[in-house]
Amino acid sequence: MTTVRLTAADAIVRFLIAQHVEDERSGSVIPFVPGVFAIFGHGNALSLGEALERHRGEIRTIRGQNEEAMALAAVAYGKSARRRQIMAVTTSIGPGALNTVPAAGVALANRLPLLLLLGDTFVSRAPDPVLQQIEHFGQPSTTANDALKTVSRYWDGLTSPAQLLTTLPQAIGVLLDPADCGPVTLALPQDVQAAAFDFPTSFFEPVVHRIARPRPSRDQLATAAELLRSARQPVIVAGGGVHYSLAESELADFASRHGIPVMETVAGKSSLVASHECYAGPIGVFGESAGHDVAWDADVVLAIGTRLQDFTTESGTVFKNPDVQLLSINVARFDALKRGGVAVVGDAREALAEMSHVLGDWVAPARWQDVATDSIRRQRVEVAARTARTDAGTPTYAQVIGVLRDVAAADDYVLTSSGGLPGELVMNWTSEAVATFDCEYGFSCMGYEVSGTWGAALEHSQSRPGTTVYGMTGDGSFMMLPMDVYSAALTGTDLTLIVCDNGGFNVIERLQLGHGAASFKTMLADDDHPNPPAIDFVAIARGMGADAHGVTGLDELEAVLRVCKGTPGVHVIVLEVAKHRWSEGGSFWEVGVPQVSHRPEVDQARVELVEGKSRQRMAWHP
Repeated sequence: MTTVRLTAADAIVRFLIAQHVEDERSGSVIPFVPGVFAIFGHGNALSLGEALERHRGEIRTIRGQNEEAMALAAVAYGKSARRRQIMAVTTSIGPGALNTVPAAGVALANRLPLLLLLGDTFVSRAPDPVLQQIEHFGQPSTTANDALKTVSRYWDGLTSPAQLLTTLPQAIGVLLDPADCGPVTLALPQDVQAAAFDFPTSFFEPVVHRIARPRPSRDQLATAAELLRSARQPVIVAGGGVHYSLAESELADFASRHGIPVMETVAGKSSLVASHECYAGPIGVFGESAGHDVAWDADVVLAIGTRLQDFTTESGTVFKNPDVQLLSINVARFDALKRGGVAVVGDAREALAEMSHVLGDWVAPARWQDVATDSIRRQRVEVAARTARTDAGTPTYAQVIGVLRDVAAADDYVLTSSGGLPGELVMNWTSEAVATFDCEYGFSCMGYEVSGTWGAALEHSQSRPGTTVYGMTGDGSFMMLPMDVYSAALTGTDLTLIVCDNGGFNVIERLQLGHGAASFKTMLADDDHPNPPAIDFVAIARGMGADAHGVTGLDELEAVLRVCKGTPGVHVIVLEVAKHRWSEGGSFWEVGVPQVSHRPEVDQARVELVEGKSRQRMAWHP
């Protein structure tokens, strides 16, 4: 056996360079890990940093400004690539490593790939306690990286370079696994990174991975088809798994052939184009009031690639038909078995094709198709009314979205995460091309908007050059992690960020007021600070290298968007938006309203909560 003597750090880099993926989107072979986001400190600069510098012609290293931010950018990169490529992340020990915890949570909640290469203390413990080391008196082997265990799909703390021979293939396996995909954390002690070992040269030979497509069992398909044939009012709920399976065309064909309306989750948005004959709008808390009857009256629900989280299910109340039955196609058994439905465990694309074959010429009743058609017609009327330009003062979120829709091309990409924008975009953004929307709402992580826009734009520059990535953020989220405006400028990444300023965490104030509570410490202006200092978001963005504009009104917004369209660079557009004008859906969402309160309004909200909870169902079958 031929061997080569390498440090553990160099072996990691060479192994990552050797990993490739067959990309079904382009038909080409692409690097699985084209680059690494890095912030170097004493825990990773000398070994891993030295290895990355040596191989800089084979794998790109991008300097980050904040560990959480660059890890969020890596998550968005992987999502934009539909899990076909990732950017790795390396940090130093202690606070640098801990800063990645929220991003790992985002990846875990959303079933997205994230590779964290985190510096750690010394296995030898000879210099303990080292700079930035935490110490557990009764557990001396515990380090800051142990905090990542709760938010990692795969976690390994290395104690020897030889362990890379077993752990690196496992790590890549998790990152590529359709069912188990999630964050991988490798804790890399400084002395282990620096230690040398005689690795087999075959370990670094190029390999081309093909994304697995597990087929569902014939028995599961037969049971599912029988259930679907019994349906008089079926509906499809399309989740994020449709995107990761590249199953958008199969979904469109399946829905058309069998006449089934399709509603989308937050993660599943843009699974269908909005003009598709079977598109029935968003489902759940962000669903349109005009579209509720499709979900509420369904008797068989075909859920595809969805986690069935509370915003999708209206906290377990969305399907109100007493005879409703759930049928779930999911590559992950855990998700397929939720809510007691009939599980079809397998790849979404293959399952749809095979189920369509089993169903043959079966088509849902024309009367039900007419109901769905009327529902989406009424929804479009409401979207048009909300997004229409008026002279009613400060623009609403919906109106801003309408202007952006007028300017953006069909295949441009729009991204958001938290606050009021997720609901507004899900309800009011019309997708004109598939896989053009990212709302991170599995973890709803504030700050993802800026960092995620950068990460998605980096990926688009390779896979979809010429398209524009638009990030939409509120002022509160912008303040969380604004530094990746500079990261984008530093790396020459083209993107446009729209900052909607409503003076604080307005959507949480909405939550407070809507449930009988007082507005308290959610807005910048309050009883303690009636005239808070103004935040100059334009100056902040310009100071970090962006082409920044403050605009007033919708016409000026459109004019600046059109000037920026197709222009290289980082563009940041700031405008004030209305504080208390929202797109309303009228759905139930369970939140923690106090059982007793000194406020009568809260007591009434509790009554309404209890009434809503009475409609909850733990399982959707008779």
